[in-house]
Amino acid sequence: MVKCTPDLIEGAGQYINPVRDRELDLRGYKIPVIENLGSTLDQFDCIDLSDNEVRKLDGFPQLNRLKTLLLNNNRIVRVAEGLELNLPNLNTLVMTNNSLQELADLEPLTTMKKLEMMSLLHNPVVTKRNYRLYVIHKFPSLKVLDFKKIKMKEREAAKALFKTKEGKTQLKDIQAKAKTFVPGAPLPEATNNKAANPAGLTPEQVKNIKTMIAKAKSLEEIERLNQMLRTGKMPGEASENGGDQTADGGETEEMDEN
Repeated sequence: MVKCTPDLIEGAGQYINPVRDRELDLRGYKIPVIENLGSTLDQFDCIDLSDNEVRKLDGFPQLNRLKTLLLNNNRIVRVAEGLELNLPNLNTLVMTNNSLQELADLEPLTTMKKLEMMSLLHNPVVTKRNYRLYVIHKFPSLKVLDFKKIKMKEREAAKALFKTKEGKTQLKDIQAKAKTFVPGAPLPEATNNKAANPAGLTPEQVKNIKTMIAKAKSLEEIERLNQMLRTGKMPGEASENGGDQTADGGETEEMDEN
């Protein structure tokens, strides 16, 4: 593991990404703790911390410019409260392939009123009852969840569900769980299988995938490349299957509503 030091940050890749945002590339250093980002002097629209060992989403200084945070393939099990104070303009949060367990674990994120896109694919939390409707209900500003556009009928279904006795009971249970967190308590063990992230890729292959991610024209394309990084299947091999797929194996859904 490597500490996220000011020297590491200064030496990391910096570039203008395809959507014309200034991006800092901190991928793949096995960083365990987010720290020292104040040394960026708030000069970036996007910070990529994918492929590290981060377990708690915290440690951010005041970063008013930051709009996009990429945290694919980490070990995140907990989200700190008050992130909206230091990241007031965060618009996109991608946490694919982490270890968030319960719907209550998402409560600290509900204060981030400018979030429009979020991915929690390949976290245990996505298997919880009413997961998608709960997130839609609690994050009214969201437009895209898990790379699928939120449709009006889903918003109506979420609104209706959480007006019912069953829905109200579930909300109370989730809020009760969220309040049982004890500051300073040890983090639970991550349960996602890090071995699923291929260790057999050569440094050259990893470099090639990172180059492709840097040139990607959409977050959906980044997600597909991250899936290839997880499975060890190189982009050239994936095309042999005859068609693009999303990270969860289904066909890519168009972002525009029909």
